[in-house]
Amino acid sequence: MNQFRWGIIGTGGIARAFATDISLLDDQIVAAVGSRNLQKAESFVKNIPGAKAYGSYEELMKDSQIDAIYVATPHPSHKENVISALNASKPVLCEKPFAVNVAQAKEMVAAAKANNVALMEAMWARFLPHYSKIREIVSSGVLGQITTIHADHGQRLADQNIPRLVEPSLAGGALLDLGIYPISFAHMILGVPQSITATAVFTNKGVDAQSSMIFDYSNGAQAVLNTTMIAQTPCTAVIAGLNGFLEVNRTFYNPTSMRLTLFDGTTTDFPSDYKGHGLREQAVEFARVVKSGAKESPILAWADTIAIMEIMDTVRSQIGLKYPFEN
Repeated sequence: MNQFRWGIIGTGGIARAFATDISLLDDQIVAAVGSRNLQKAESFVKNIPGAKAYGSYEELMKDSQIDAIYVATPHPSHKENVISALNASKPVLCEKPFAVNVAQAKEMVAAAKANNVALMEAMWARFLPHYSKIREIVSSGVLGQITTIHADHGQRLADQNIPRLVEPSLAGGALLDLGIYPISFAHMILGVPQSITATAVFTNKGVDAQSSMIFDYSNGAQAVLNTTMIAQTPCTAVIAGLNGFLEVNRTFYNPTSMRLTLFDGTTTDFPSDYKGHGLREQAVEFARVVKSGAKESPILAWADTIAIMEIMDTVRSQIGLKYPFEN
């Protein structure tokens, strides 16, 4: 079998989860891992038969056996890592948030175009089976005109001193790491808002501990979104239309169950029997894109990623969240 061979840049928790989920596929493997610390790379590949360990990202990018690179480094490193890989003619799946701001995102897409290489944001939830079903339900018209979206993503993380969440130098805060899930969800259903109203509570280090947003759309719909790293929240989502509503159960961005309730009282349950974390569907789609010769996925195109980053920039501007490395 001609297996699709991944190289992973970064050795953190999401990289390990990705590698574990890839192991559930018959036609994809993790072939190499790159870290700035060779010992970390060697430790990472111990349980991945045949995988190589590289002590630099550049070495991994030069490996001719690698079909694509998954970038799982801290947020501020994404732009540099992605562009370097694209310049080495490697297709790239970049962990979310795709970039720290829209200017960086546009540079990354420009590099993909210039090198004629595939690039995709690893907003894994977009590729899950229940998200596909959500899009199907919405497009069927059974809900009628969509009027309201509610979505929240809250985890109690602020008191656990996780550097990537609490440090301004690592683009910390709830918005980029957690808030992108409800924002991307709303974008998937309603597109780009006409106006945004946002407010936040800040940590003593100057990043957002909690942010709340209202998106207003030109058709009269609204999305009410919240993200927090202070406390655990239900992490559910609701899409409401004139003819009914769809409830996406906890945790809405993970494989989960749903219930459709129509105005006449009829209900339809969508149970979940999913196995695994949920990171492999994006890998399957990206491998399809690469093999087809395409450069982006219709499920999450470059224009979508850029639009979402623009929304995040607007929210950050309203709440006054700026990182020290930004001009």
